[in-house]
Amino acid sequence: MASKIKSLYVCSECGYESAKWYGKCPGCGDWNTMTEEVREASPRTSLSAARQIRKPSSFPVAITEISTEDEERYYTGSKELDRVLGGGIVKGSLVLLGGDPGIGKSTILLQVCSHLGQILKILYISGEESKRQIKLRASRLGVNCSNLLVMTETDVEIVAAQIEQEKPDLVMIDSIQTMNFKELNSSPGSVTQVRECTNLLMRTSKALDIPCIIVGHVNKDGAIAGPKVLEHIVDAVLYFEGDKQMSYRILRAVKNRYGSTNEIGVFKMGDTGLSEVENPSLMLLSGRPKNVSGTCVACAMEGSRPILAEIQGLVTNSGYGNPRRMSTGFDYNRMSMLLAVLEKRCGYFFSSLDAYINVVGGLRLDEPATDLAVTVALVSSLKDIVVSDDILAFGEVDLTGEIRAVSNASLRVNEASRLGFKRCLLPYHNLSGVTLPDDSEMQLIGVRNIRDAVAALGG
Repeated sequence: MASKIKSLYVCSECGYESAKWYGKCPGCGDWNTMTEEVREASPRTSLSAARQIRKPSSFPVAITEISTEDEERYYTGSKELDRVLGGGIVKGSLVLLGGDPGIGKSTILLQVCSHLGQILKILYISGEESKRQIKLRASRLGVNCSNLLVMTETDVEIVAAQIEQEKPDLVMIDSIQTMNFKELNSSPGSVTQVRECTNLLMRTSKALDIPCIIVGHVNKDGAIAGPKVLEHIVDAVLYFEGDKQMSYRILRAVKNRYGSTNEIGVFKMGDTGLSEVENPSLMLLSGRPKNVSGTCVACAMEGSRPILAEIQGLVTNSGYGNPRRMSTGFDYNRMSMLLAVLEKRCGYFFSSLDAYINVVGGLRLDEPATDLAVTVALVSSLKDIVVSDDILAFGEVDLTGEIRAVSNASLRVNEASRLGFKRCLLPYHNLSGVTLPDDSEMQLIGVRNIRDAVAALGG
């Protein structure tokens, strides 16, 4: 009896399946995400037959009997990448690397091959480029090692068979959107294809204990293209951030089963590929304007590393009925809240003025500890007060206009002191917990509210 062909509608965000189309996905609530998939139904197997066929693939083991002494990580040759991965590539792990086109995903993979290819056998599989194109790019980056095997293939079953045959130490797939199952009728890059291809690669990687790095394209919203379940399957999800027109790139871990998800790596794109930026704060603060109002330096914690960044604020008369609000590198809703606090609690009126916030260098600041620097930059631009170059500010602003204490105050202050800052505006409640070196010239100024911070600036 011929198998039946049926049509299903699958949500591109969460993978919800339905026999009919919905404008709003019943699973995740997103609009216009249901796409049609044509599937061929497989012959059904009776429950009794399935029970006879199925065999236990694993047995329960006491957690005290599991040993982790032989755990080994592969160091990639890049301290920034190893930091984001939690100390290196774990055997049997599945890592998803995403980012905008041209931002450096394939470049960093070849640079990892250049280092690890000296001691490990690496299989690089591309579905987008020919072998000659890969060779030309590798020559430009100075990658030339005999342990690097290059393969151009889009059939994921052939890829899995080749991995089992070659048994390399590391596998790289560029990219998952080009892989496909021939048995599925959907086109490559669709929800079903991406999910099933990733599942097969995951099973192969775990069974052979071979780490695998997968490149994933992003959609126009900046998220990994394909179903959201893709990020649940893999062990780590790394995102490349930054404008591809600029030379600096930020690698951030949004999921990591083997390390912290707060760490970032900073790179600089050059003619010979990506190079590490060992001191991101110095890079982000280079070229700061002097004797200009509307700028303030903030300190945010990215994992265990304090990062200093310049925040610029601009307040100007509005030429429209409704004043404009715009933020780059800072949460728009939090900016609106800070403007409301400044107007309600402190008497600085922004209701008829345009307000803009920009974080210099392409960095995105999500930590509430940067609130104080944002408010100082806005008030500085409003009242045309010049903030001195040697002043740093950090602290969380609540709805009453008070400055709340933040964590890791000592690390922030010591990093600012190392870079030559002389004064620091910080929450009053953090003063007792800050310890400075004996040779430090840093002056700590504890502030209880926004008015105290503006007064400390001479406003």
